[in-house]
Amino acid sequence: MNDETELYLQRAENELVAAQLLFDVSSNPTLQKEQFKLEKDFTFYSSVISHSYYCIFYSAKAILIRNGIKTEAPEVHRKTLEAFETSLVRTGKPDVELLKIYRKIIVRAEELLGIFSKEKGKRGQFTYQKLPQANMEPAKESLDNASFFFKNINQIARTQLTQSRNPQG
Repeated sequence: MNDETELYLQRAENELVAAQLLFDVSSNPTLQKEQFKLEKDFTFYSSVISHSYYCIFYSAKAILIRNGIKTEAPEVHRKTLEAFETSLVRTGKPDVELLKIYRKIIVRAEELLGIFSKEKGKRGQFTYQKLPQANMEPAKESLDNASFFFKNINQIARTQLTQSRNPQG
């Protein structure tokens, strides 16, 4: 596997671990108080969604690089999604389910990070107090999707490496 592919896979795994840690801390007020000495309960579910997205993004970049496709700024996120869709999914690798996850996580990250907000106009104190906890379910789904995506892309990249070393078998 080339160094750039490996670096993107490592970055993706790092984002996945960060998402998992933030989810665990958000879900455990005792851990927050005893281990991190936080004086009140915090949730980091929006950050879980963000890190989950970046896990998927860097995984996609890794498999694209592995297949000789580079995406760069400007609009690297859009370009990466389009390249992933057109260059890989439409040729049968990897499967369409990974593309669906990628698209879904982008939408969720955008919504919860304020780029697109479904709750426009609902900016009262109650909404702000409830929003972090209400993000628990979408954060868990994002984390599960990122884990599934990373494991599959990692396996595909490593299988391609094995096949390129052993073209006969």
